Amino acid sequence: NNMLPNGVKVKWVMTPSEGNAYQNSLDEVLPRNDELGDDEKVDLFLIEADYALKYVNSEYTLDIINEVGLTQKELENQYQYTKDIVTSSDGKLKGTSWQATPGLFAYRRSIAKEVLGTDDPVEVQKRLSDWEKFEAVAELMKEKGYYMLSGYDDAYRPFANNISQPMVKDGKLKLDDKIFEWIEQTKKFTENGWNQRTTLWSETWAQGQGPNGRVFGYFYSTWGINFTLLENSLENPDEPAQVGNGIFGDWAVCEGPASFYWGGTWICAAKGTDNLNLVRDIMRKLTCYRATMKLITLETFDFTNHKQAMKEIAEDPEYGSSFLGGQNHIALFVKAADKISMKNASFYDQTITEEIQTAMKDYFDEQVTLEQALENFYKAFQEIHKNIEIER
Repeated sequence: NNMLPNGVKVKWVMTPSEGNAYQNSLDEVLPRNDELGDDEKVDLFLIEADYALKYVNSEYTLDIINEVGLTQKELENQYQYTKDIVTSSDGKLKGTSWQATPGLFAYRRSIAKEVLGTDDPVEVQKRLSDWEKFEAVAELMKEKGYYMLSGYDDAYRPFANNISQPMVKDGKLKLDDKIFEWIEQTKKFTENGWNQRTTLWSETWAQGQGPNGRVFGYFYSTWGINFTLLENSLENPDEPAQVGNGIFGDWAVCEGPASFYWGGTWICAAKGTDNLNLVRDIMRKLTCYRATMKLITLETFDFTNHKQAMKEIAEDPEYGSSFLGGQNHIALFVKAADKISMKNASFYDQTITEEIQTAMKDYFDEQVTLEQALENFYKAFQEIHKNIEIER
């Protein structure tokens, strides 16, 4: 806290993400930010990976280097993909982040011991290192009364993050083969009883991560493991988060069959801000300082965007997450973060993700054929992006 300047009052504006409310709010205020009174102006705002390019490629975000005043040298320890996501089509860096969000497969140690005979992450990884092996273990889980995954959306990102080219190019949408692989695998998991037929964020999906859950594992990134999964694992959320409260400590992580990332939050400087010095100071201290980011990881288990700081923790034999049974998960995250590539990301990814998951649920639930589900997806996509053609 000694980093905070005295006498600065921070005015927070909280807007939920549901129903696009947050983006709508930004879209309303950013174009007139120049004209607003000093106390009404937006100085900083946050964006998420799935819709980052919308703001990165707009005139309402300031160039972090040439306008805000951070230097390439200060940013050199950040993971490259976290810079790629917020680099505009004309090569300007338009945001900066304190976190990187590589993904891993989080699994229940007690179930691994019972079904696979070991809960050692190295050994478990050998059993899950490709999708064929993953399916073989899914059958073993079923035989013992467990589900391999919770539901339909759980494996989406390990497939969608490994596509061969952007799914919207030259004004045309073409689904990548990896999306069809996810559909095919999820249908198989559903028909074989290897999942619990849930959807992401539903009550049953969350309960599967708790004391009475019978789900072996979840594909989760950094924040998901340290915040969502941890909270869902507790028997009593009002009691301290420690071993003895629910299944805290019964989780571990391994790489799983495919590398992926999920989410992330970036800080942008709003064009028209009257507090540029403060904006620069916050960005520098929160996203460039090794000590700040190392402290965030040590205090919250979160994975931060400083290669040197993360390497130090990854190589520390004393470090371990009590939630993950003492495992040094940072070492695995460091390996995973280096594999993340953003070269196939597009402005349309959030719409594709949300609408394909919604449309395919009806197919997995046997309400419609695959062809009908795809048509429903294309229709929903075009309602949002009317100018994009569909390549079937």
